[in-house]
This record gives sequence, C-alpha cells and structure tokens, in this order.
Amino acid sequence: MAFTPYSAPPTSNTSPVIGEVNDDTRWPIYNPRRKPGQTVYVVTGANRGLGLALTTTLALRPSTVVFACVRSFTPDTTEILTSLPVGYDSYVAPILIDATVPLHAKLAVETITHTHGYDHVDVVIANSGISDYYGLAAETPLEALRTHFEVNTIGPLALFQAFLPLLIKSSNPKFVAMSTGVASMGEMEAMQSMPVTAYGASKAALNYIVRKIHFENPEYAVGY
Repeated sequence: MAFTPYSAPPTSNTSPVIGEVNDDTRWPIYNPRRKPGQTVYVVTGANRGLGLALTTTLALRPSTVVFACVRSFTPDTTEILTSLPVGYDSYVAPILIDATVPLHAKLAVETITHTHGYDHVDVVIANSGISDYYGLAAETPLEALRTHFEVNTIGPLALFQAFLPLLIKSSNPKFVAMSTGVASMGEMEAMQSMPVTAYGASKAALNYIVRKIHFENPEYAVGY
C-alpha cells in the first residue's frame, strides 16, 4: 500500500504519519508505521533525478523507511513522494532540508526522533547538489563559486554533523555523498575543456571531506 498523501501545510504540527503533535504529546511518540527491524534511510534531493530514483528503489524494499528530504514542500512534490509504491512494513516520509540552511538538518533530526519516533538512522545519502554555472576559472563569478560550495560541500558536512548522533546508534551505519568524475584531480587532463570550475572544485572539496570522515570514523561505512 502506498503512503497516503496528506494535506497539512509544512508549517503545521500535523505529521503525515501520526497526526497532531503538541505539548501534551508523550515521547517516544506512537507511530503505527514504525516496526522492529526497519532500515532507516535519509535521502536528500529526493524529489527529482537520482534522488527520486534512489527513494523509489529503496521504498520497494521490505521493512524500510525513507525520509525523503526536499528543499521546499509543494503539492506536487508531496504527492509524488507519498504516493510511491512501498514494500511490506515500509513507508516514505517527506522532510524539509535546504542544503543552504544548516539548521534544517538539525530540525530534520528532531522530526525523525520526536515526530516519527526513531532513535537511529542507518544510512544517510547526501544527494543534493547543484551545477548551474558553466565557465572557465578566469570568468567564474566568485558568488557562483560560493553558492556551489554552500550546497555541494558545506551542505553534506552539515548533514553528517547533524545526523552523526543517530548514525552512531545504528548497528551498521553508512554515510554516502554523491561525487562526480569532474572532481577527480587525476582525470582533470582528460576533462580540461569542460567549463565546470565551480562545480568541479566544490565536489573535489567534498571528496576530501568524505575521505577525512572515513579515516576519522573507521567504524562507519563512508563513501562517495
């Protein structure tokens, strides 16, 4: 059965899963869709492209929860995500995370724990990214560079920092960030004609951060 779409506005205290949340709500909250043994995923940029494909595929697995993160709620986005076919004891829940707003990741953690009742997350997939300026290094506006770093580099790090307390509680934690071949220093000569200074640099910086996380946290599976 697909997850039932809901009509509550994103600023309300109504969860698409469990209804109204208020000062009298007891924690951990009762969530009828929370089942023992579920694998809990967080996927950013889940409303289109690769993020939507990942969410769609994961949701079909049994005993799987996908917190599908989007940068803004729209009726179309909500309907797409909440009407995806799901496996047995599985569901998809949209959550607000704008990669340019670090506070959103922290609020998402609160939503997952307080509203949905989960005390851990098993897999975080930092899929959100932008590539919206194409030009040579000599002509790339500094603001374009800053914007790409904000979304493609700082955003995933903020996501990791916010979700680390929940990943620690998983028996098999994984943090995955999406990279690209144009971020490879070794392949730069073969791609020298590609005008992707802002995008490539931001993803190369992301590669460094992900590797750093890997060596600093050998007990986790970290990759890109």
